[in-house]
This record gives sequence, structure tokens and C-alpha cells, in this order.
Amino acid sequence: MLKYIGKRFLMMIPVLLGISFILFTIMDLTPGDPARAMLGEYAPQQEVDKLRDELGLNDNFFIRYGRYVLNALQGDLGTSYRTNTPAIEEIKARFPATLKIALLAVLIAIAIGIPVGIVSAVKQYSFTDIASMMSALLFTSVPPFWLGLMMILLFSVQLRILPAVGSDTWKHFLMPAAAMAAAQMATLIRMTRSTMLEVIRQDYIRTAKSKGAPPRRVIFRHSLQNALLPVVTAVGISFSNLLGGALIIENVFGISGLGTLMVDSVKGKDSPMLIASVMFAAFVGGLVNLLVDVMYIYIDPRVKSLYVKG
Repeated sequence: MLKYIGKRFLMMIPVLLGISFILFTIMDLTPGDPARAMLGEYAPQQEVDKLRDELGLNDNFFIRYGRYVLNALQGDLGTSYRTNTPAIEEIKARFPATLKIALLAVLIAIAIGIPVGIVSAVKQYSFTDIASMMSALLFTSVPPFWLGLMMILLFSVQLRILPAVGSDTWKHFLMPAAAMAAAQMATLIRMTRSTMLEVIRQDYIRTAKSKGAPPRRVIFRHSLQNALLPVVTAVGISFSNLLGGALIIENVFGISGLGTLMVDSVKGKDSPMLIASVMFAAFVGGLVNLLVDVMYIYIDPRVKSLYVKG
């Protein structure tokens, strides 16, 4: 098991290096001068040139990238051009808010999406099935930011039961999490339904029914367990997407998270902060994928026999 996890960790290294190189290249090609942005539009050119030398911005591209990689290996992800604070410290302060939204959104999507998908598959072509599929199509089509605005109008402006902006209490995270969970929930409904339909048509399910196994045992023990692999994959992908795609929702609800940090970094051409933020999100996404792979082993023994030796 540990050997397998170690191999998966090693596979993340080239991925992170590729992401860092692409980000570094894009930020280098975008117009604007970080030194000018830091000193202001009317700062003397002499001061701007001096600051560029201090920051090493006049060095060759590959020298600057190599220096960044070496520093990153030592735990230094750079210093923000805007705030002059270590990028990792800013990320530590902002990431918990984004993580809370993503976790709550995934829990909402799982709590509603999987049960509805199971019921929809068991009662195929019934009114429940048709209603759930129509709801899934609707939630997939609705943009999260629009849904968030409508929720603010209803729950904050009209009913006044939930706060509209901020991140001080758990109530502040309910609406942004629900807005982001809608599309993920729809995905889980459709995924669970399709995989369950494939499984319940298998011969061993018919055999279990013919032997008199209780319907609950057939559904949850024999069918659901064998239909979980694609669903677990969808949950992992959804969580990774929520971590990296919360920037719009965070701006709608005035939450100072990792998404707003990325937006502010792009506006200020704060390359160290932007690269560090995206790299951190990519690393967390890699950990989530690793967790999904480990869960495969416990869900399906066939996966363990294929990939885990000893």
C-alpha cells in the first residue's frame, strides 16, 4: 500500500512542474510591469529600474524559472509583490474559507445526489425518475453565480434569515456552498443513476433476487457497492473543481478566499502569489485524486489485486 501511494506521489512531481512552467510563461508574456505596479504609475523610471534589479526581473527567463523551482523545493513559494508578505502565509490565511465552501458543497451534493440517483435507477421511468432527471438538467444549466444572486435576494433580502456577505459564521457558507453544489449534485444524480442501471441488470443481481435476498440488501450491498467507483471518481473531480473554481462565488458573496486571491493577483500582475495559489490548488487536487485511488482499493478488491502487491 505504502509503495503504491509513494508511486502516486512521484507521479505528481512532473505534473506540478508542468503547471508551474506554463504559469510562469503566461505571467511573463502578459503585458505590464510588476515593479511599475508596485511603485505606482507616476514613480520615476530610475526607481522602477532599481526595483526590477532587486526583484531579479531583468534576468533571463530560464534563470528566473530555475530560481523559482529551487526556492519552491525549499518551501519558499515567493513573496507577494503587492503585500510584500510570503505567498504561503497569504494562502494559509485565505485557503480555509475556500476549503469550507468546497467541503460543504460536496457534502450537500453527496447527501442529495447519490440517494436521488439510487431511487431514480430503482424506479426507472417512474414520475420520480423523470422529475429527478429534469431537475438534474435544470441545475446543470443554471450558472452558480446567478443562483447565488437569487439566493441572496430570497434568503437575505426577502426572508432575512441568512447573511449575504462575509465569512464570520457557519451561516455565511450555506448559500455559497449550496450555489456551488447544485451543478455537482446534478452530475452525481445522473452518474449514480446510470451506473446503478448497469449493475442491476447484471446476472448476479438477478441471482440474488431469485434467492430471496431482501430488496434493501440487493440495492445497498450488491448493487451500490459495485456502482460506486465512477461515483467516487465524480466526487473527487467535483471537489477539485470546487477548490479551483470558487473565485466567482467568493466574489458574489464577498468571501476572502483563495479564488479572490487569484483574481487580485492577476489584476496586480503579482506573479509569485498567482503561481503559488494555483500550484497549491493543483497540489491539493492531486492529493484528492490520490485519496480517490486509495478508496478504489477498499471499494473494489479487484483494484487491490491489480495495483497493490503485498
